[in-house]
Amino acid sequence: MGKLDWYILKKLLVTFFFCMLLFTVVAVAVDSSEKADDFVKSGLSSSEIITRYYFGFVPHIWGLLFPLFVFIAVIFFTSKMAVKSEIIAILASGTSYQRMLRPYMVGGFILAGILWLGNRYLIPKANEIRSDFQSNYVDKDDPTKQGNRFGCDRCFYQRVDSNTYIGINSFDTATKTGAKFFMEKTHDNKVYYNVRSNNLRWDADSSEWVLLRALERFVDSLGERTTLHDTLRFKLALRPDELTNDEYLKDKLSTPELKEFIAREELRGREGLSALRVEQYRRTATPAAVLLLTIIGAVIASRKTRGGSGMHLALGIIIAALFILSDRFSTVFATKGNLHPLVAAWLPNLVFSLVAWRLYRKTPK
Repeated sequence: MGKLDWYILKKLLVTFFFCMLLFTVVAVAVDSSEKADDFVKSGLSSSEIITRYYFGFVPHIWGLLFPLFVFIAVIFFTSKMAVKSEIIAILASGTSYQRMLRPYMVGGFILAGILWLGNRYLIPKANEIRSDFQSNYVDKDDPTKQGNRFGCDRCFYQRVDSNTYIGINSFDTATKTGAKFFMEKTHDNKVYYNVRSNNLRWDADSSEWVLLRALERFVDSLGERTTLHDTLRFKLALRPDELTNDEYLKDKLSTPELKEFIAREELRGREGLSALRVEQYRRTATPAAVLLLTIIGAVIASRKTRGGSGMHLALGIIIAALFILSDRFSTVFATKGNLHPLVAAWLPNLVFSLVAWRLYRKTPK
């Protein structure tokens, strides 16, 4: 790393953090105007709104727009260098074009590493703060977020392990109680055990489930036997916090927790895990997109054009919009269709890698 490398790297990092700060101010201003009524209804003070919402919202915006911040920053300062003929001077000094791109790649790796760590651990914690506020103060008055009109937004039927199935008509996560519970155990596709109760509760002290007025039914070679219990206690590989339909769950879990959750739900036979898998793979694909967009931005903006920075920014915005659209389309095909989640997460990167190579080949060196 020579003086030229440090010069470009410094410009990249300073411009990036300036863009991130500028866009953050705009995003907070727009969001606060949209949620002004919700803030008033919540009854929270300004400091509580900042700590209980914006401490989660700001990192969420950073993670969402991080590649765009990097792309705009690279185009902006590189275009300024091209307008001032600094790029021409660098190449005229005998520095090859590939050598000139080295500090861009170093900066891209640094920023990609920051985003990779953030996606795995920091941003999920921030999303937990944001989603808690959203569910407690915003979504509770939104009829579209309150489940269906039959009142079954708290109904559950799922497989707990390879041979155990449970069903709960209604479960309250606040009181940790449920109604109309049943559990079945099977062997060779035949039910050999069944238990039913109208009252279910969780005993936190013993980490056990408790049924009141439970009817047990055994089926074996000797026939069928039933037993009525006033109180029946049993352990189950299922905790109360897992009995919730949380639409923000994939954003709140760190990557190790997300992998563990997906593996556990696969064992239980749960369907509709494509969105979670896409999120898992995207947390690695998005940092790779940062490096890719850094190279594309440098290649686009290093050419001196008559339109100056305006032409570079316009072209960059078009490419960024196409990248975001391709990412959204691939996600929809994975969650609603048969596209593999790994392919959906990495497909935009693969496509725009070809774009980057094409732009690089056509750029004057």
